[in-house]
Amino acid sequence: MSKYTTGEIAKLCGVTVRTIQYYDTRGLLTPSELSEGGRRLYTEDDVKRMKVICFLRDLGLPIDAISQLLSEDDPGSVISLLLDQQEQALKKEIGDREDQLRKLEELKAGLKSVSEFSVESIGDIAYVMTNRKKLRNLRIFIVLTAIPLGILQWSSIILWITQGIRWLFLVWMAATIPYIIWFSRWYFMKMAYIYPQCHTVFQPTVKEGFWAKHTPATRELTCPSCGHHGFCVEFAAETEMKGNA
Repeated sequence: MSKYTTGEIAKLCGVTVRTIQYYDTRGLLTPSELSEGGRRLYTEDDVKRMKVICFLRDLGLPIDAISQLLSEDDPGSVISLLLDQQEQALKKEIGDREDQLRKLEELKAGLKSVSEFSVESIGDIAYVMTNRKKLRNLRIFIVLTAIPLGILQWSSIILWITQGIRWLFLVWMAATIPYIIWFSRWYFMKMAYIYPQCHTVFQPTVKEGFWAKHTPATRELTCPSCGHHGFCVEFAAETEMKGNA
């Protein structure tokens, strides 16, 4: 039967000698015998075992899990459990990496819109990115609450034009005006803004926010800190401002 030294088995399995020695200290791959000079010697079965260890390590299984598996009298009873656990761990790691990549891409995109870069600029972008999911949920809620009023509006207009029925339009007006008042107060309690020049985070009054020029991501406001007037970046506030008038 062929015998292999540590260096030979390392070369056959594509690992370093130090790796073989480490697995020996962990009890994963004990040499079958020692030469007269004290050199570790491994058999064909040891080579096969080492290749199995390398394969499981390539799957990401930790040393302790591999040791547990190889020490089992019936390894088939635990292999499925270990593989399921590793699958879940890898999926979580992939999800975390994808989330990091998304944040990196968002940061790069945000920095392109900054005219003068500073550390504070990263902080501004971080504010917006951290609360982006919350902002998206708020906008979904806005759309869902506006749909019934939109249906009522167009239905009332069509019936007024085609049937001469005016009362439904009046019902729509009666429902819309209180909704707009409530919605405006609610919206500006939920939103906050960053003035990019001085990096101040603030919430405007309902009146100022309602009448301000705006885009889907910005609103033209006056910064309460520096007094300058310009477009501010909108994001979902972490806390609500009570009594915003």
